[in-house]
Amino acid sequence: MSHAADLLLFAALVFGIVVLPGLDMAFVMGSSLTAGRRHGLAAVAGVVAGAACHVVMTTFGIGVLLKVMPAAFNALLLAGALYIAWIGVSLLRADSAFGIQTQGGAASAWITFRRGALTCLMNPKAYLFMLAVFPQFLHAEYGPLWSQSLVLWLIIAFTQLAVYGAVALAAAQARGWLVRRPGAGVAVARVVGTVLIGAALFTGFEGWRSL
Repeated sequence: MSHAADLLLFAALVFGIVVLPGLDMAFVMGSSLTAGRRHGLAAVAGVVAGAACHVVMTTFGIGVLLKVMPAAFNALLLAGALYIAWIGVSLLRADSAFGIQTQGGAASAWITFRRGALTCLMNPKAYLFMLAVFPQFLHAEYGPLWSQSLVLWLIIAFTQLAVYGAVALAAAQARGWLVRRPGAGVAVARVVGTVLIGAALFTGFEGWRSL
């Protein structure tokens, strides 16, 4: 397979992973719903920055270290599960549509950015992808690993910007509708919170079972 074909296959796999609803997408959507488009886009930027950290860690062998030390990887999965559950419980306890705030009462976009990066870094799905898929597209014959990793990260970043950016903009548009219909907003928050808690339980169970 040529290098170009390799990159196309990688792009298709990344798109398939990113477009599936998950923790990153839920955080981006929630940020737009609670504080508007600016915060939604800040969340997207944070997720992209978190993905860059994943790439750096994998390239420099930290991902390999986690793979050969299952206890460390399982601990990471459990930590990610707890973080997912915390977000889910927060949504269940919200007394308004995703805790919608006015722009003046919302946290700063910088805080949203940091939370987006942390969300990505604590996402078990990202680690599974980086451990199982990413290394398969690094080949010595294609040049230095750092330059290959940079290209692969650019593909990941572009895909995240396109998909999560669209989610952020759509959620920002829906924010006004939910503000006018608080009952519907609370119901949506409950559904998302329940899904996140379910994902946390599944992730934690799988991580604990393999300890």
